Amino acid sequence: MNFLSHLFLSGESEGLLIGNFIADSVKGSTFNQFSPEIQKGILLHRKIDTYTDSHPIVEISKERLRGKYKKYASVIIDIYYDHYLASNWTSYSNESLDEYSKKIYFLINQHKHSFPLKSQLFTKYMLEHNILIGYAHLEGIERVLQGMARRASFVSNMEFAIHDLREHYLLFENEFKLFFPQLQQFVSTQIELK
Repeated sequence: MNFLSHLFLSGESEGLLIGNFIADSVKGSTFNQFSPEIQKGILLHRKIDTYTDSHPIVEISKERLRGKYKKYASVIIDIYYDHYLASNWTSYSNESLDEYSKKIYFLINQHKHSFPLKSQLFTKYMLEHNILIGYAHLEGIERVLQGMARRASFVSNMEFAIHDLREHYLLFENEFKLFFPQLQQFVSTQIELK
């Protein structure tokens, strides 16, 4: 899952949300330097990624892309799935995506000084480009994919993945809609264990 999904799955806990947001910038056991609640968010992020990466429905989505995009198929599916969460937002939240995004941006902006550098840089980009709202539109997804392609270590061709999304839109959407409630259930059990 990508940023919107990770943030949304954190619920109302500020610490979980911050930890979930910065988790990709925190390597190994260095998460110990953060507060206990942020540590829980980092660990929750890792559990969400592990669950998602090994889920049979997600595997079907990735397999559709693997021939073209190899190891980047997982990254692309994460972005696609954030699109489906954003574009179907009212099915998952009573709060509008615009209101939710403003709340998240405010919270992240308040805490950005304590983020790892990579997360600070992404925060700046996210706020400038209003990414969470952009996820709801194909143009926003195309922009994200192009940005990911520029930052990839190797030639990824991710900038072309918007065509695959358009071509197989309903298939990917159906897979997301089957998968996401299962992910929500998994996350609720993880949060209850805390």
